[in-house]
Amino acid sequence: MKALTGLLLLVFAHGVSSVLHSLQYFYTASSGLTTFPEFVIVGMVDGVQFNYYDSNTQRVVLKQDWMERHTRKDPDYLERNTGIYLGSQQVFKAMIGILKENFNQIGGIHIYQRMFGCEWDDEDDSTDGYDQYGYDGEDFMSLDLKTWVAAVPQAVSTTQILNEDKARLQYLKYNLTKQCVGGLKALLFYGKSTLQRTERPRVSLLQRSPSSPVVCHATGFYPDRVVVFWRRDGQELHEQVDPGEVLPNHDGTFQVSVDLNLTAVPQEDWGRYECVVQLRGIEDISTPLDPALIRTNGGKSGITNPIIIGVLVLLLVAAAAVVGVFVYQKRNDSDKRHKPVGSDTSSENTEGQNPAPEAQPLTTGQS
Repeated sequence: MKALTGLLLLVFAHGVSSVLHSLQYFYTASSGLTTFPEFVIVGMVDGVQFNYYDSNTQRVVLKQDWMERHTRKDPDYLERNTGIYLGSQQVFKAMIGILKENFNQIGGIHIYQRMFGCEWDDEDDSTDGYDQYGYDGEDFMSLDLKTWVAAVPQAVSTTQILNEDKARLQYLKYNLTKQCVGGLKALLFYGKSTLQRTERPRVSLLQRSPSSPVVCHATGFYPDRVVVFWRRDGQELHEQVDPGEVLPNHDGTFQVSVDLNLTAVPQEDWGRYECVVQLRGIEDISTPLDPALIRTNGGKSGITNPIIIGVLVLLLVAAAAVVGVFVYQKRNDSDKRHKPVGSDTSSENTEGQNPAPEAQPLTTGQS
């Protein structure tokens, strides 16, 4: 599923102080893998994992110390969600078999995934939600808060049935944009010291060789909603630049690099250029393009090392969280008629003392 093949990069516009907070859940069911649990759930708030469940242990594991405060306020959290996740495990296991039949598959390795959650802008109080399903590395179907949309022919009959239940569609929209957001705000409250902290970035200018681009490398910052750009004579550059992705560091902070191609720029004009780093809660950090400030490769650390390290850390984090995406490209050229998948969806109706709602998976069966 495309939405699961990378991290969600939440970047705010220049000069805007709002932050888009997110609560996400990743469900992954698999068959044919002996070294991977048949079913895994990971919960993430603002990109930080806070809980974990798999079919081997069949229990919810808290991943942050501040979650202990949450469970003291909501003492039924672990038992309640363990029961919900166990039910989801059974549904997803059954769905693997149904989907294999609908795709005319026998044996092999197969992955069924779900990603759902909500977002909240802390400045204008706007909210959004989403629910997406994927099978064998491809989109299967998704909810846009108004209707279910099929991504493959095998999902058409399912979405048609689901879209006939208008009451359920309204409930899902309410669950994702109201109840889920309530849970998100509660998690932000309990994890405030971690999730809402600000750590100032360290900025360096790096260059592999005199003919290589100059890299503005910012690292050690938190949260990951950073803006890094080059400007000339006070104007932001949109050409000559190559922005990179925000990557995690081993200590929970982040790093990012933006390349500046100076091939057509004489060195006497370098003083017109500067790298600017913007992070909420701190003043802009401006670093002039000064040859004296540039760290060259010199046979030591090198420009690419921070990037390589970041990529490796990203892979390790994904493995630890078991949110890794198995991309197995499947091609089904059969013209046979596929059986429709069933029609029930359900989400936990969170009320009262439960500030962090968990939603059950889309349950489907043969019709």
